[in-house]
Amino acid sequence: MSLSERRVLIVGGSSGIGLGVAAALLQEGATVTIVGRNPEKLRAAQESLDFGKRLETFAADVTKEDQVRRLFEKHGTIDHLVVTRGIAPLNAPIESLDVDAARHFIDVMLVSALTLAKHAAPRIRRGGSITFTSGISKDKPGPGDSVVAAVAGSMGYLAGALALELAPTRVNVVSPGWVETPMWDEIVGPAKNQMWVEMGTRLPAGRVAKPADIAKAYSFLLGSELTTGVVLAVDGGHALI
Repeated sequence: MSLSERRVLIVGGSSGIGLGVAAALLQEGATVTIVGRNPEKLRAAQESLDFGKRLETFAADVTKEDQVRRLFEKHGTIDHLVVTRGIAPLNAPIESLDVDAARHFIDVMLVSALTLAKHAAPRIRRGGSITFTSGISKDKPGPGDSVVAAVAGSMGYLAGALALELAPTRVNVVSPGWVETPMWDEIVGPAKNQMWVEMGTRLPAGRVAKPADIAKAYSFLLGSELTTGVVLAVDGGHALI
């Protein structure tokens, strides 16, 4: 399926993986709206991509249902929804878990996905799709990763259920491994570059991914008419080590 002239909403598209997906889909001829909370980041993303009228931005906090409703009311019928929004992973031993912080993480990552699906479903054209984002933590959880692993793992089950409920709209998940994104500044700060090098030497693929590498998986899922209810791992072989 060609993506030329298809309308795509990318939630979390102002940086990292989402920005890489936006660039890839624009190159394929899609009309893209990137959605984020920060107007300054959205403006910077629009300037960096520079695709004229085929690229729009929309400021919204997708944990707020009224803002999600306005998002879809403004944009009307679309072809595809891509959800790459994320926050720094919650890492804490279960004995010292901040339950309020866990609720916030679940709200941002899972409840917002449900809210987006609710309002997107009646507006997606036949042949369209929803693509969520998961992560390697569901396959390789470390100490203190119980909440992150639970949320990441749940995305595949959500996609499978929605693929049946919303058919023929296709619903899938991209599951990256480590990716060189700005979020690493929040996670480990200046140590990120050395960590990427060390992980790259361990991965069967030989390096940590860049957003453009992961974007190819989203492009495939949007265009693959017979792919639905799947979790597509793009982790460089991380799950194997």
